[in-house]
Amino acid sequence: MKRIGVITSGGDAPGMNAALRAVVRSALHRGVEVLGFHHGWRGVISEEVTPLNTKSVGGIINLGGTILRSARCREFREPEGRAQAMEVLRDNRVEGLVVIGGDGSLTGAKVLMEEHDIAVMGVPGSIDNDIAGTDYAIGFDTAVNTARDAIDKVRDTAYSHDRVFVIEVMGRNNGFIAVDVALACGAEGVLIPEFPFSIAEICENLKEQRSKGKSSSIVVVAEGAGKGNEVCDFIVKNTGLEARAVVLGHMQRGGSPSAFDRVLALRLGALATNRLLSGYRGEMAGLVGNRLVTHPLSYVLSQTKTVDAERLLLLGVMAQ
Repeated sequence: MKRIGVITSGGDAPGMNAALRAVVRSALHRGVEVLGFHHGWRGVISEEVTPLNTKSVGGIINLGGTILRSARCREFREPEGRAQAMEVLRDNRVEGLVVIGGDGSLTGAKVLMEEHDIAVMGVPGSIDNDIAGTDYAIGFDTAVNTARDAIDKVRDTAYSHDRVFVIEVMGRNNGFIAVDVALACGAEGVLIPEFPFSIAEICENLKEQRSKGKSSSIVVVAEGAGKGNEVCDFIVKNTGLEARAVVLGHMQRGGSPSAFDRVLALRLGALATNRLLSGYRGEMAGLVGNRLVTHPLSYVLSQTKTVDAERLLLLGVMAQ
């Protein structure tokens, strides 16, 4: 290959810029040009393209978000939109494409490859960490640490006022962030979409903890399991305890990526690029244990990744 393209697509995640840097410099090291398409698949269709060089990706490893920006693209979901995207790639002599994003972005890459026979490689970037084939997606560690920092601060005021605080974190379809941050912050309860839960049982646990002398509590709620304000109201009505709700929202997406996410992004971005330039296609780079791996996109997108129940059991023990 003489020229490849790269996009960041779907929800932004801290570390995407580090992954982009790895793609560009790995390709240039092998004498291959790189074009960056802005705003994900939408930018491919509308030909928002910029040549990238070493200087283009200098000083971005510490930046959150993505310098290529990102966007949702309804047009790309239709065959006509994908055909238009492919025409743009051909016009720009792009022979392969690295896609940094979540399962929706990787699905788009797989379909484009199958319909138009272009080589693609995926790099998992998602704060939700819900992508199969890798223990960690880029951005998850930073999102957990952002939420952890916020909850640590809330814990101070919870203690000062003898209150229960309900913290709503991101996670529409899964509770990876909720469970990890609940463990890291010593939360007294957690609600996630994957496992059955009872708010009434959590209320009983909170009352029992008060009877044992615990004066304040933290309950973490993944947004897909319930609204923080509604859970808070239920707790107040059924326990008589004073409670407040805090919704962390999109602040979890931002901020400088952690050292873990920076190194992860560099390793995965370089692996995906080198595999692409070595003749492989239709794969996603991942990390299992501390070992770099690749899996076919067909496998990655057919699997469902769920929270380890052992973590919930541990949380229950630690919350006593």
